[in-house]
Amino acid sequence: MSQSLIVASARFDGVWPWAADHFHALWREQGDVEFIRLAGDDERPVGEAASDLASVRRLVSLGVPVTLDCLKAMPALEEATFQGGYSSQFTDEAKSHLEDNGVAVYRHTSEGFWGQTVSEYGLALTLCGLRRMPQLHRQIIDDLSPWNYNAPDGVGIPGARGQQFGDNADFTSGTIAGKRVRVVGAGNIGGRYASFCNMLGADVAVWDPYAPDPCFHRAGARKEWHLDKLVRDAEIFAPMVPLHEGTRNVVTAEHIDALPKGCLVILVTRARICDVDAIRRRVLADEISLSADVWDVEPLPLDDPLLGRHNVVHTPHNAGRTIDANRSWSAILAAQFRPVG
Repeated sequence: MSQSLIVASARFDGVWPWAADHFHALWREQGDVEFIRLAGDDERPVGEAASDLASVRRLVSLGVPVTLDCLKAMPALEEATFQGGYSSQFTDEAKSHLEDNGVAVYRHTSEGFWGQTVSEYGLALTLCGLRRMPQLHRQIIDDLSPWNYNAPDGVGIPGARGQQFGDNADFTSGTIAGKRVRVVGAGNIGGRYASFCNMLGADVAVWDPYAPDPCFHRAGARKEWHLDKLVRDAEIFAPMVPLHEGTRNVVTAEHIDALPKGCLVILVTRARICDVDAIRRRVLADEISLSADVWDVEPLPLDDPLLGRHNVVHTPHNAGRTIDANRSWSAILAAQFRPVG
C-alpha cells in the first residue's frame, strides 16, 4: 500500500520527457512510490489507472485526467499536484471536493524552472552574434576563404580585414566586456542574462516597471525608468519578457528604429514582444544584426530572407527544454510537498 502515487501520460512525456522520471527519483529517496506510466493514447483517469487508491496521501497527476470519483476513492489524500500540458485539468466539482477536504494543491508559481536554461542560451546567442561563429562554421565546411585573413592585394587597410579577424565590424562585435547591454525584463530570464553580462564586464541597464529594486541589484544592472531611453545607446539589445497581452509589441517599431546602427538584437523568449516587421526591415537593410531562437512564424520557412544572412544567427526555438530544465520543473513541484519518512 503506497502513500505516494505518480501517474504520467504519454502526452505529458511528449512535453516534458525527463520530468516524470525525475519526480519519481526524488520521491523514491523518501520511501516507496507507486509510479504508473500510461502508454500511447491511453487516457484513463487516475482512478482507473491505479488499482488501490485508499491509502494515497500524496498524488502527482501528470497529464492524466482526475475526476470527482477518483478523488472520492482517495479519502486519505492530503497533498496533490495536477499538471496537464501547462495547467491543472479537472472539474469544478473536483476542485470543490479538494477544498472541502483540505487537500493542499501545489502549482508552479513562476517559470523559473527554465530561467537558467533560457538565459544561458541567450548568452550563447550573444557570443555567436558578436563573433559570427555559426556563420563561419557553416562556411568553412565547403569553402576555404574564411581562412584567408589577408587584405586585398596584400596591403593592410586600417579598420579592415586583418590577421585572425573574422568579425564583421559593421555590427556590434568582439567581447561582451565594455559593451552597452540593454535588457527588457528583470525576471527569471532577463535578470539572469543581465547578471551574466555584468559578470563579463558589460555596462548593463534594465527596464522593467514591475520589478522591485532587489531584482536590479542581483542582476548587477542599472535600473532604467524609460524604455524610450533604454534603446538609444544599446550595442546589445535583449528584450526578455514572456508574451501576454500586456507585453505584446511592448517593444514598438519606434523603439526598434531608435536602436543605433550596428546594434545586436537577442530574442529568446517570444518574438511578438517586439514589432517583428521593424526588426526584419532593419536586419534586411544591414542596419542591425539578430541572434534569435524565437520567430514570428514557426517553423521559419526555408525561403525566409532572414535565413543564411551574414548578420543573423538562428536556432529552432529550443532554448528552454534541456534535461536540466525538466528536472528543475519536477524539483520545484516536489519541494512543495511535505517530506515523508
